[in-house]
Amino acid sequence: MHTAMRRAGRIALLSLVLAWTAFAQDGNEPITVTDLLRIRQLESPTVSPDGRWLAYIVRQIDTVETEPDVRYAYRTHLYLVPTDGSTPPRAYTHGDRTASQPAWHPESDRIAFVRPVGGKPQLFVISLFGGEAEQLTDFRHGASRPRWRPDGSLLLFTATLSEKDVRRAEGTPPWPDERPARTASDTAGARPNPDGSLAEIRAWLARNEADSNPRVFHRLDFQGEQSLQPQLRFQHLYVVEPRPGAKPRALTHGFFSFSGAEWLPHGRQIVAAALLDSTRHPDRTRGSDLYLIDVDTSRINLLLHIDGYALFAPTPSPDGQWIAFLASPLADSGYAQTEIGLFRLDGRRPPELLTLHFDRSAGNLKWAPDMRYLYFVAPSNGGFPLYRIPFFDLHPPRPAGATAPDTTASRARFTADEVVRLRPKIERLLDYDRGVRDYDLSEATVYYVLTEPTNPYELYASDLAFKRPHRLTEHNASWLRTKRLSRPEAFTLKRDTLEIQYWVMKPAFFEKGRRYPMLLEIHGGPAAMWGPGEATMWHEFQFFASQGFAVVFSNPRGSGGYGRAFRRANYQDWGDGPAGDVLAVASAAARLPWIDPERQVVTGGSYAGYLTAWIVAHDHRFKAAVAQRGVYDLQTFLGEGNAWRLVPWHFGGYPWDRETPALLHGDTASVRDVILYNSPITWVHQIRTPLLIMHSDRDLRTGVIQSEMLYKSLKILGRPVEYVRYPDEGHELSRSGDPKRRMDRILRIYEFFMRYLPAETPPASE
Repeated sequence: MHTAMRRAGRIALLSLVLAWTAFAQDGNEPITVTDLLRIRQLESPTVSPDGRWLAYIVRQIDTVETEPDVRYAYRTHLYLVPTDGSTPPRAYTHGDRTASQPAWHPESDRIAFVRPVGGKPQLFVISLFGGEAEQLTDFRHGASRPRWRPDGSLLLFTATLSEKDVRRAEGTPPWPDERPARTASDTAGARPNPDGSLAEIRAWLARNEADSNPRVFHRLDFQGEQSLQPQLRFQHLYVVEPRPGAKPRALTHGFFSFSGAEWLPHGRQIVAAALLDSTRHPDRTRGSDLYLIDVDTSRINLLLHIDGYALFAPTPSPDGQWIAFLASPLADSGYAQTEIGLFRLDGRRPPELLTLHFDRSAGNLKWAPDMRYLYFVAPSNGGFPLYRIPFFDLHPPRPAGATAPDTTASRARFTADEVVRLRPKIERLLDYDRGVRDYDLSEATVYYVLTEPTNPYELYASDLAFKRPHRLTEHNASWLRTKRLSRPEAFTLKRDTLEIQYWVMKPAFFEKGRRYPMLLEIHGGPAAMWGPGEATMWHEFQFFASQGFAVVFSNPRGSGGYGRAFRRANYQDWGDGPAGDVLAVASAAARLPWIDPERQVVTGGSYAGYLTAWIVAHDHRFKAAVAQRGVYDLQTFLGEGNAWRLVPWHFGGYPWDRETPALLHGDTASVRDVILYNSPITWVHQIRTPLLIMHSDRDLRTGVIQSEMLYKSLKILGRPVEYVRYPDEGHELSRSGDPKRRMDRILRIYEFFMRYLPAETPPASE
């Protein structure tokens, strides 16, 4: 009887969720470009230790100046909602003072968070009972990622120091100085004098360099995201007492960086990832190990090293006996998938890897409070589901009073052959048509930010097995009720033994008997993955669906979420193979009776900007194309982009390497031949499709010179091309750029397509 009632209750709840979904699609208003300003992005759900409250961050766009010069600004605010949903969410911060990275005090009565002050992040604390937030730090290096000591007596945080700051404190770095034919001490004691001795001239030049006038480069990775970075930056760990005016105390020092720091439950030690024993310049090494840091003495001891792996994101178990972590193979770095590992803190058994058989890249690892499960998120088959591994199946708890088995002495260093590779059962808790952006766990509940085709961000709660989900917020649901939305339909096709997944979205105001233009959207990466749970493209896809387009998107070879072999299928083949997959998708979609095959357009950004240019150089079915922030000359990309390692990782070496072990169309070739063949600029003379090229002035991930090369080449050839450059923006324009420029970008794409799309072709008579 009771079981039946509970089942009926679950069905009723599910019906309510489904009813809302259907209702959300039945509105009469289109998604407009200015709806971007209405989207609320939810982040960092964090449940209080007593399980009664959930803190989270809402990112929104506010209008700060009105007509004629409308300006917008991003605001992030701290919200609280009771975990039982008894009252609506409440904003705890307001106005232009932003908040991020919430962290609960162990007594659940206050929250630490981060807020910028004078351009630097600083720690603040706000009481659960209201009042103004109290600033704790005014640290010249900034303070971020707060973590309360389990007894609440200290706050752990991370600060970023410049190489100059570290040199001032530590002297000469341990790695060889890469400044050619100079030493760090050859200006010691010399007086700056441009007319003096060689030592005095060097001292004068050094003073100018110290003022960044000019900037002098010696490091390999001198390109940041939006500015050049002559100096390294290092992340170090500090603790501070939770009272205003308290002075932070450094736990770590030197020419190293520490990440992912977490307290062990006893509060005497911290575990973090770092690479401390390298004699190589940080730009030239990719590894990291796990370390234990004693809070009282600042002593640092190696916890775990595995040959051939970078270890990061250490996550202590609630009982303090285990460390779960993420591990990425250093070999074949361009295609490596992140694995989940386990290691006992006493070092009396080898580390274990749990997800090699899973064949997906895992992340966002968390323990269930009772340690029965390890939870994680992994992109897969177009979705971002939450998964769990039954920990107790692997390591059942010992009965009270049982003695530990006799084991070997404690160890910290292991070879790859010594790692135990387990195959635990992995449970998927959500289907593939949604995406978990972030989550947290209490004793009986998981709280998660969910992206769905009908809602970009909302906060949900469910039991740990996801049998009874319910929505806690309506930040976007409230304004979406009046909107007509399109829902993607999934398809697959076979090509070269690979199964390619793709989706088709009907126009929001679809009318039977009409035929609609098709927009082919391509994702970047190349190892990104799109699907119904993709949040970053939600607004753009729905906007074009509201404008009467069939929106088609896919995951061609090289995409993440389908296993390592699928991801590696684009090795030395960024053009032919992936383009063939995308074009096969376009051909399949164009056969739908309501799509007009004579009205196809295409766009994509980053690697997809590359693929857009490649496609229009080799196929002429599209009436217009937009290539955004792309890579068009791989040899130039090697020099001007900070993502330059994609070239050796994906193409087998460098342009000066005489031969590559792989084959290019059946023949051995130099790496230069391979990258020239795979560069769209090589085929620019074949482009006839009207092309809009978009790039940002400060995009150093891909670099801007290539976009200029592509534009100038097409102008010389007399082809229909337009070039748009966005000032003060980087590679992330479409996701986090100035809101006005984000809207400008979408409208320019739309307007460009409309120049070249012909009138609707009536369907063939039956």
